[in-house]
Parts: sequence; C-alpha cells; structure tokens
Amino acid sequence: GALTTPDPVALHRDLTELAAQGIEHAAIEASSHGLAQFRLDGVAVAAAAFTNLTRDHLDYHGDMAAYRAAKQRLFRDLLPPGGCAVLNADSPEFAALTALCHSCGHRVIGYGEAASADLRLVERLPRPNGQRIRLLSFGKEHAIELPLVGAFQAMNVLAALGLVIATGTPAETAIASLPRLTGVPGRMQKIGETATGVPVFVDYAHTPDALTTVLTALRPHAEGRLAIVFGAGGDRDRGKRPLMGKVASELADLVYVTDDNPRSESPEEIRRAIIAAAPHGVEIGDRREAIAAAIAELRRGDILVIAGKGHETGQIIGDKVLPFDDALAAREVIAAGGAR
Repeated sequence: GALTTPDPVALHRDLTELAAQGIEHAAIEASSHGLAQFRLDGVAVAAAAFTNLTRDHLDYHGDMAAYRAAKQRLFRDLLPPGGCAVLNADSPEFAALTALCHSCGHRVIGYGEAASADLRLVERLPRPNGQRIRLLSFGKEHAIELPLVGAFQAMNVLAALGLVIATGTPAETAIASLPRLTGVPGRMQKIGETATGVPVFVDYAHTPDALTTVLTALRPHAEGRLAIVFGAGGDRDRGKRPLMGKVASELADLVYVTDDNPRSESPEEIRRAIIAAAPHGVEIGDRREAIAAAIAELRRGDILVIAGKGHETGQIIGDKVLPFDDALAAREVIAAGGAR
C-alpha cells in the first residue's frame, strides 16, 4: 500500500504470514503518523531505533511538540521493559530520550560520532564506490569497507547495526557482514561502472532538497567531476523546476536536463524552466539519449547520478505509461561501450 506503516489489520496479517514461513525477525518503519494512529499497537517490539527529529509532517501533527510525542510513543508505549532502544547520540533529543527510555526500563545503545556513543563512527574516508569507516563498537575498533556512499548511509548502517546487536546477534558477526551490504533499489543505488571504473548511481531524488542531499553526499566520493541527469514531473509543482536547476548548476559539474514523466504538459516547457536556472546544462529530451550522452562524457574519477525516477519502471507521457527503467537503460549503454 501507500502507507509507510501499514494499517493494523494489514500489518498483523503480514507478520502472521511471515511467522508461518519461519521468519523470526522483521524490520518495520514506524512512521510518526502510524504511531499517532496506533497502527503498531499490539506488535511485539524487541528493539526500536530513533534517527532524528527535524521539521516535517507539521500539516498533520500541528507542532513540533506533538510530532516529538508521536515518535516518543514507540519507546514510551510500545517497547516493553527490558527492550533495547538504539538512539542517535548526535541528536539534540538524545539526552531526553535516553532518560525516558531508562525510566521505562529499556537498555540503551547510542550510535553516532559523539564520544559517548556505544557504536561510534571515528573516521569516514569516501571512496568512489563506497567508504572506509573506522568504528568503535563498545570500545573495540574495527576498520570496514562499506559499499555504500554518503555520510547519511554510514549513520544508517550504525543504527541498523545497533538493532541487529540488540536482537541477539554477536557484534563481531554483525560487523563482519557490513562489507556485503547492498543499497535499496532506486535509493543511491549503484547500478554499475563504466569500462574505466566510473560508478553510475540511480536515485529517486525529485525535489530541490533531495537533489541537494544526493549531490552533497556524492561530492566527497568524486575524485573528478560530478555529473547528473534529471528532469521534473509534469502536472506537479511547477515552482520547484528552477530550484532544481539551480541546485544542479551549483552542486554538479556536468548537468543533463531531460524528461521525467511530463504527463499532459509540454516536455519542452518543463525543460526550459529548469534550464533557465542551469544555463550550462545540456538539454536532451529523450531520457535514454540523455543517459547515453552523460555516460559518453565520463572519464576516470568522475561520478554520475541519474535522478528522479529511482525504482520506477515507466515514463508517463500524456496518458500513456511507456516502459522505462533508468538502471536498465544505463546498464545497456555501459554494456554497449558507451563511455570513454
């Protein structure tokens, strides 16, 4: 469904089916909406993680206090005494949330760069295809080659590591598995490399903020130039188009503006609105041709991200959905030798 956290009936049905298949562990995203609407009540929670609290969803919660209270429900009402809370030690919420968890009888594992963190990120060295991290796990140091890019992914890995340890996996076993991690399809997903070793990523970013996050995360990994292929959807927020062009122009070295679900709008007008704020961008309407042009321009040390569609497998033109997959298109271009 469309819900981050399913409704209670669907959620318990899914968990029952998983249990019948012999599955013993399930990871669930507990959205603030889901917590406020009691969708997770009745779920046997063994461990719960808190990543951050930033301004979001205030159209629903009304204010930050209500938003905070919704997230706290996970620890105050759903995690039973003796359960484990995995908390971001770098968050301003850490001290108050730790006190709450201790008052509820929870064990706490802190993660982050803070000196007090049980799982502490000591150093992060970006590489073209990932990052080398130094991690202190309850005082013991580990050096890990992580095949994921971006500082935010290193932090997410620590949160996941805390949950795995909290639910009974020995720390050494969990840490040994980190180099084998793979990303979520369409979310900063590395889909391949050119013949000269240039990594190509696909990401769902389709807003100015998301483009900023993606390009900022990739920049430290690029020894050479950072290239982006993107567009903007038709029949959607028109105001974001020049903002996306501005972000791409400021944060990327090579900019290719193409079509991304134009729907009933004129694709040319959408591209023009973006290009107006990215005067050095290259405009190529056909998305496959834009991807091919970008890959052909790459040289050793560069990085390419194809943004906007992520996991989607169609291009919406008019009232038709035509088959199109960014990852597949890029792989086909690479296989045909489309890079220098």
